[in-house]
Amino acid sequence: MGLLLAVAVHPADVQDRDGAAHVLTKRTRARFPFIEAVFGDAGYRGERVAGTARSSGTWRIEIVTRRETDQGFIVQAKRWIVERTLAWISRHRRLARDVECLTKSAIAFIRLAMIKIMMRRLARQ
Repeated sequence: MGLLLAVAVHPADVQDRDGAAHVLTKRTRARFPFIEAVFGDAGYRGERVAGTARSSGTWRIEIVTRRETDQGFIVQAKRWIVERTLAWISRHRRLARDVECLTKSAIAFIRLAMIKIMMRRLARQ
């Protein structure tokens, strides 16, 4: 099951490695001390994200990359979790398009969508 722990919305001209600082914070670390690893794609590679992770706690950043021998479309195990979660979020009509004027509104609707997803999963159990 996908689990949304923290969310940050920023302009498209902000690189992933720069946006990581908005999510990998001391506050997030304090709320979720049991998390050991954070998975990311090649956009999170480099010293900037590693430094952010070190300054906010004991996160271990694991970059999920394709093997050089892979050809064509191959599902990457950890990256698929993120892509699947984004697909679940975009099923909600309000989040299917970028129409929010305020980032606060976008963050609120993302959180509401994840609450709904998690509540349905918990209700099944």
